Amino acid sequence: MIPYGKHHIDEDDIAAVVDVLRSGVLTQGPAVEAFERAIADYVGANHAIAVSSGTAALHLAALAAGVAPGTTLITSPITFVASANAGLYAGGRVVFADIDPETINMSPAALEVALADNPDTKAVVPVHFAGLPCDMPAIKSLADKAGAAVIEDAAHALGATYPDGRRVGCCSHSLMTIFSFHPVKAIAAGEGGMITTNDDAVYRRLLRLRSHGINKLDDPLLLPDQAFTDGVQNPWYYEMQELGFHYRITDIQCALANSQLRKLESFLERRRFLVQRYDSELSGIRNLRPAQQFGRERSGHHLYVLRIDFRALGVSRSSLMNELRTRGIGTQVHYIPVPMQPVYRVADEFRPCYPNASAYYEQALSIPLYYGLSDSEQTFVIEALKDLLK
Repeated sequence: MIPYGKHHIDEDDIAAVVDVLRSGVLTQGPAVEAFERAIADYVGANHAIAVSSGTAALHLAALAAGVAPGTTLITSPITFVASANAGLYAGGRVVFADIDPETINMSPAALEVALADNPDTKAVVPVHFAGLPCDMPAIKSLADKAGAAVIEDAAHALGATYPDGRRVGCCSHSLMTIFSFHPVKAIAAGEGGMITTNDDAVYRRLLRLRSHGINKLDDPLLLPDQAFTDGVQNPWYYEMQELGFHYRITDIQCALANSQLRKLESFLERRRFLVQRYDSELSGIRNLRPAQQFGRERSGHHLYVLRIDFRALGVSRSSLMNELRTRGIGTQVHYIPVPMQPVYRVADEFRPCYPNASAYYEQALSIPLYYGLSDSEQTFVIEALKDLLK
């Protein structure tokens, strides 16, 4: 089976993990700090906070942005559920802003309407879908006027760049950016996530929230009568200063991720080559086009998504996926729009409220794209699509 996505592990990665296993420090050790520094340096941010998953990163970012009961978080309907769930985790309400039909990213025009309708918005979470950066200057301008923080969901976009050449994650247009290191992402940690920020106060709070809400760095102690003996801090003393979580990541995972990070540019180069070849080879098929046709040189290329007019072709998406599977080709749909999920209970209102997301969902199909996809395997995928959709 050729899957739609897959990690790539080599002997350097294995050796990096073995070194940690032999070091005697499996968690809260130097490999975590080294990976955080490497990511911050790579994207150009002041701080990076490693956590157990991209979902954990979104949750902590929502809390740090002030999402709470009586407030709203706005995100895209075309994303993995975690982007929206972060708002619910923090006790807030979630609202969706429709996508731009050409980028599949949050539409600034739709965001402007959503912000006007929801003056209690504390956080805007644009999703860099499939690795293509959103229109961040426009989104940041709208969020600033509404008094809302911007949290970039860059789970797909490690290595992507803005039009000015800066890397996604530098937080030039946001308070925070989150990344994911799930195995199908640009680099793998097994599971893992990261939050980058340039704000010192947010950085300190994220460190506390990551580890049970316990004071970190030189946080002022709230109960000095318990903290000190004869003017000297008690060596055992710590304070849980707010309700936090166990969202720490291990040195084992960070050693793997840091080894992978050193290969990121070669991973991205291969993905760009595969995308260019798909674009060229599939261009002659009627009623089929890439979902994103702009910003190819700036994208992280996490996914290759097609828009297929199944009605015009007289074939269902399900039957096409099943036929491809019988030929050994895995495909997927990214994503079932979050407002259609039972938890959000707006399925009946979905099509009229989010026409662009609805139209995209009816046509979307992700085909294999990953570093280890060989030329011959890609040719096999291309020929199968040509045969089935001719």
